[in-house]
Amino acid sequence: MASTSQLACVYASLLLHDGGVEEITAAKIHAVLEAANVKVEKYWPTFFARFLEKHDISEFLSAAAAPAPGAGPATSAAPVEEEKVEEEAPKEEEEEESDDDMGFGLFD
Repeated sequence: MASTSQLACVYASLLLHDGGVEEITAAKIHAVLEAANVKVEKYWPTFFARFLEKHDISEFLSAAAAPAPGAGPATSAAPVEEEKVEEEAPKEEEEEESDDDMGFGLFD
């Protein structure tokens, strides 16, 4: 399970990536965390920055959106038939029963 510090660094990295920052450094991650008033151990921003030097965050985002290997397309090959809309006869409104006189009270 991920710790709060790990999640904070992940969110800070995603925020920087979404903001168009090309090089995500430990100082930039730390600045985002400091602006958000989030305290993390000092090694986490450095750890994430070193990892992101070798890996592109876009690869992870596109891998998360891709279907699982071996999974077929999500659409079916059978043609979809349009549902026929039938006009229903107006239903008679039923009389609602009243709960007013049931012969006992709530606190009896």
